[in-house]
Amino acid sequence: MSTSTAFEDLLRANEEYASTHADELQGFDGVAHAGVAIVTCMDSRIEPLQMLGLTHGDAKIFRNPGGRVTDAALEALVLGVHLLGVERILVVPHTRCAMTSKSENELRETISELTGIDAWFQRFHVVPDQEAALAEDVHRVTSHPLIQGRAEVGGFRYDVDTGRLTQLV
Repeated sequence: MSTSTAFEDLLRANEEYASTHADELQGFDGVAHAGVAIVTCMDSRIEPLQMLGLTHGDAKIFRNPGGRVTDAALEALVLGVHLLGVERILVVPHTRCAMTSKSENELRETISELTGIDAWFQRFHVVPDQEAALAEDVHRVTSHPLIQGRAEVGGFRYDVDTGRLTQLV
């Protein structure tokens, strides 16, 4: 598939979206209207806004493999708390996450085999103990000097089979 045709279906869908949503997008201020920020996994089974009954413009969303509070996620949260109206932060990993099913070395081996390129230099941030990682991530947020005491922070697990959130931290 050439670059010129690889995205045609998505660009057509975007045209439809833009033609039906232009009024609601016009002049949007970018503030999290519900005061919510969500750090969650990139897994496509997770619909961050819908799972919380939120809509466009209600929350700031940061996604990465495993839903970890990385340095980049902390940067986004600091900006959200101070500039974008964030008052509540949810850290949300999920059940049946691929980042919990293999070791760092197993992922490197798999990617190396699939690509034919030695992937041992790549870090994948696997999660051997999801509950311990969640507690660590919530602590990273609550103890950050630029966030500490400025937002409520909770750690949750999303069940991809039921759609339910359970607060663990």
